[in-house]
Amino acid sequence: MPNLIAATAAVLMLIPLAGFAQDLATDILRADIEEVLNSPDGGIDRQIRVVDIGKLNVAVGILHRGPTGDSTGPTTAIEHSQVTEVYYVVSGSGTLVTGTAVEEQEQVAPDAEIVRVAVGPSSRARFREQGNQVREISAGDVVVIPAGVFHGWRDIADHVTYLSIRPDPDRVLPAGYVNPAVTR
Repeated sequence: MPNLIAATAAVLMLIPLAGFAQDLATDILRADIEEVLNSPDGGIDRQIRVVDIGKLNVAVGILHRGPTGDSTGPTTAIEHSQVTEVYYVVSGSGTLVTGTAVEEQEQVAPDAEIVRVAVGPSSRARFREQGNQVREISAGDVVVIPAGVFHGWRDIADHVTYLSIRPDPDRVLPAGYVNPAVTR
């Protein structure tokens, strides 16, 4: 993670800065990221912080996915109807699929932790074989996934670990949230 902090700062500069609700910057240190990533609780998608920046909230999460195994079946997908995600791949690689050509779509329960804390209202589906963007993503790559676009991983040989910066213009995420694993 040598350029992790610099990459995070660069991505955050893409977010409109007008109307900040606070006078001070919020630091998310490498130690915070590692504490959350290495915590025994939390699953794949682990929100680190949600910050109120005035006109919107912005959240930062860390995700880690292990090998996907046999990728001959359909790729599962998720979309977040109100929250965009900006991925910065820290390590590893895999095939990322994005698009809207899906089937078997169903809403994620509104009381699920991923909805309440990480990404807001969402739905899951399976990608159709045709009509979506498929590409290899690896360490150092950045991908912007707009709200409403389905996304999912396949062909992960070893792992993929990535930061997710989440602009939240509708304020569906809990401003002030700090992952319990952060000890400072």
